Amino acid sequence: MTTVLESDKTLRFDDLPDHFEDVQHLDEFMSRPTQATVDVLQKVDGDIIVLGVGGKMGIGLARLIKRACPDKRVVGVSRFSDPDTREELETCGVETIPCDLLDAEAVEKLPKLENVIYMAGLKFDFTGREEFLWAMNTVAPGIVAQAFKDSRIVSFSTIHVYPWSNPLLGGVDEQTPPLARPGEYSNSVVGRERTFQYYSKKYSTPGSIVRFVYAIDMRYGVMQEIAQWVLDEKVIPLSTGSVNIMWQGDALNHFAQLLAHCTTPASPINIGGPECVSIRRLANEFGRILGKDPQFEGDETTSLFVNCDHAASLMGYPVVPVNRMIQWVAEWVKSGKPTYGKPSKFQVRTGTF
Repeated sequence: MTTVLESDKTLRFDDLPDHFEDVQHLDEFMSRPTQATVDVLQKVDGDIIVLGVGGKMGIGLARLIKRACPDKRVVGVSRFSDPDTREELETCGVETIPCDLLDAEAVEKLPKLENVIYMAGLKFDFTGREEFLWAMNTVAPGIVAQAFKDSRIVSFSTIHVYPWSNPLLGGVDEQTPPLARPGEYSNSVVGRERTFQYYSKKYSTPGSIVRFVYAIDMRYGVMQEIAQWVLDEKVIPLSTGSVNIMWQGDALNHFAQLLAHCTTPASPINIGGPECVSIRRLANEFGRILGKDPQFEGDETTSLFVNCDHAASLMGYPVVPVNRMIQWVAEWVKSGKPTYGKPSKFQVRTGTF
């Protein structure tokens, strides 16, 4: 297959478009590295392997890393149930390897590159297969952590290991221990964090545990859902009244840069937009742009709002501001462009997704 290396454009505020013409335009823009990411990855020793690359964010991350450091070997690993995903990555210069991360023998055969970004896991639609949820979120990390004990490992977690809190108090920071909350998902992710930390201590493996919150893509996410609810004149719940939101391209840049900020033993870091963004405000803004009068139910209470000051101090503030994201999402939804149809379920408070 012919490899097509992408342009060397970087993510800059001055280059933000007014809107996105189509999916191809969106994906190209969302996989642009910042100059900071280019500089950081050029200084990070070794090549990079992304485990669980087949998800919504993994493809963009692998593309972004290859654009930032075209001379490094970048490998994407997944089951690749969708062959188009594998072809898309290879076209962008990313080497692909099919692998089931629950197969210890197969994981052991993967190239032991110096840098690992672990994105695999299960969150949604696990009812009736809870044992698979726990296997993916605790057993697979143990297999990977042992196989890649001599690498740096950036592993994904979730804000759902945190308690609900009053957003007026500034958000929960990384000093708050992970909490066994209602629902098997959050409990299993506490297990994932502790598994990576155990092997990080055992083998002195540098690591970073990413407690990430709410990426914004035109095709899914908190903003897309609220905009669609406003357009369809659906009632908007306010009990979870505020969120962190972050342009997915900014988030991918922070994920890549974390390879330069791993600690021994592995430590958590909150990645997300630094602002406390009101759901009511988002709905009202979408209503103004879309010519609709938003309908609400309930009142604002506690939220899963996290403090992202530490990440900002290490990697800077996001390039894309909230108002520009509102503009982009409103245009995308109003014009009927495609969506994934996979809700973030940010408003769910039971712990079952």
